[in-house]
Amino acid sequence: MFKNTKLALAIFLAVSGVSLSGCGGGGSSSNTDTTNPPPTTTEPTWTAGTFAASSEFKDQCAVPRTGNDPYNDNQPYPDTAGSEFTEKMWLRSWSDETYLWYDEIEDNDPDNFSSVAAYFDQLKTFETTDSGAYKDNFHFSVPTEDYFQESQSGVVSGYGINWALISGTPPRDLRVAYLEDDSPAANAGLQRGDRIILVDGVSIDTNTESGIDTLNEALFGPTAGDTHTFKVISNDETEKTFSLVAGNITQTPVQNVDTITTEGGTKVGYMQFNSHISIAQPELISAVNKFKADNIDELVIDLRYNGGGLLALSSQLAYMIAGPANTSDYFYYQIIENDKQTESDPYPFIDVEIDYSTFEGTNNTLPDLNLSKVYVLSTANTCSASEALINGLNGIDAEVILIGGTTCGKPYGFTPTHNCATTYYTIQFTGTNYKGFGEYSDGLVPTPTPQFAADVKGCELDDDFNHQLGDSDETLLSAALYHIENDSCPVVAQSVTAKQATTSTYKADEIGIALKANTTLYKNNMDLTRPLLAKEGDNE
Repeated sequence: MFKNTKLALAIFLAVSGVSLSGCGGGGSSSNTDTTNPPPTTTEPTWTAGTFAASSEFKDQCAVPRTGNDPYNDNQPYPDTAGSEFTEKMWLRSWSDETYLWYDEIEDNDPDNFSSVAAYFDQLKTFETTDSGAYKDNFHFSVPTEDYFQESQSGVVSGYGINWALISGTPPRDLRVAYLEDDSPAANAGLQRGDRIILVDGVSIDTNTESGIDTLNEALFGPTAGDTHTFKVISNDETEKTFSLVAGNITQTPVQNVDTITTEGGTKVGYMQFNSHISIAQPELISAVNKFKADNIDELVIDLRYNGGGLLALSSQLAYMIAGPANTSDYFYYQIIENDKQTESDPYPFIDVEIDYSTFEGTNNTLPDLNLSKVYVLSTANTCSASEALINGLNGIDAEVILIGGTTCGKPYGFTPTHNCATTYYTIQFTGTNYKGFGEYSDGLVPTPTPQFAADVKGCELDDDFNHQLGDSDETLLSAALYHIENDSCPVVAQSVTAKQATTSTYKADEIGIALKANTTLYKNNMDLTRPLLAKEGDNE
């Protein structure tokens, strides 16, 4: 993006790295021969309510790339000479063609916006849900190179820290949620729950512009190779100082795979699954094979920080949980687009021979556990493809027990679309499960006694930063193990930290990025246009 990343809150259909070729653009010729003048092109004009096809403006860039595209078989970049105005006009037409709520976009003059980024920010609906939250909190873009690095190889920039922002204004509370394996932060000894108090000598509670700029750059937008110093307080109240060098970090989307035997002798498979990206597929297959070999009785999948990703991978995981006997006569996800698109076929529950472009399918038979029930650990950072997993399994009457917090509420998706070195995400479809349900824009709610359509049987509990993930004493995992043995929710005394996380507020900012979760996860230091940390009162 112009670095306006909305975390990893994504459910999307994978697309090939090939951008559609657009028409060429350019200015008028300087040739003064009026007898046989060469053909000329002129800058397009904006007329409210009149839309040319987006293909007329595709790949006409203010700064065209030259050379070959390493993510498209080294084919030449499709970029031609254009302008910021042609980039805006492409965004305008593309949004009108594909945006799910295209008729709720206000058709403003592109010339009234100082940048392509600013124009894209407002090409969406500003309607709200029943709870008063913005209906579209998931409108963002990333640099195309970053998109391919993460989607194809799981590489992101940073230290390998995934932050939990409990309070973004003073008194701030920023903690380590989890770490990527073999990352600078993990190797230095940081742990889940560590709370930042100083960054490069600047207090986390600074209220000066320069101090906040220092915090935001070091924490959320470090330059690879730069060294920053962090002072933290650990869960045991020990103060520690770390110097970390930022780099390109390979994500480890599947962690802490383990088989736990309860006091009652039940074998429970547990895995932490952080992101539906393509490199997770072999790790998920390996985990399922381990659980099969261990002959587990129950399965707990920790999705508390999984913001989504590939819908195809979500459907494959659902298949590996439930198995062919429970899925063969059903579809996983029914795509619903706007009325300008052709009707989509039901999304298959599983087809292991499909090549999903940026997601590589497998021609081998996927392993399965043939389970009729699964436990899912959730927070407000459980989003999108993770919610589709819960909803999809519910659609075929596979029982999902939800332990933790209400999920983020994103029953929508998009196909990442590339133009002029930027990859754009705009909501292009919603979906339903086999039973036709998909309206959970305010989240899926864990409750012992479901009453409403978005309710899921389970236990509502706060995230626990005082234990490591995978620890049987950690609140959410402990509650799942208790429920397995007793078919009921435990009585849990919440920690002060957890209570703060559920009572703090952080409203949507002016560009519409709503921090819907009171505890908001920032994965691998991804940067935002506006600071993640702000002065007191900035987000009131």
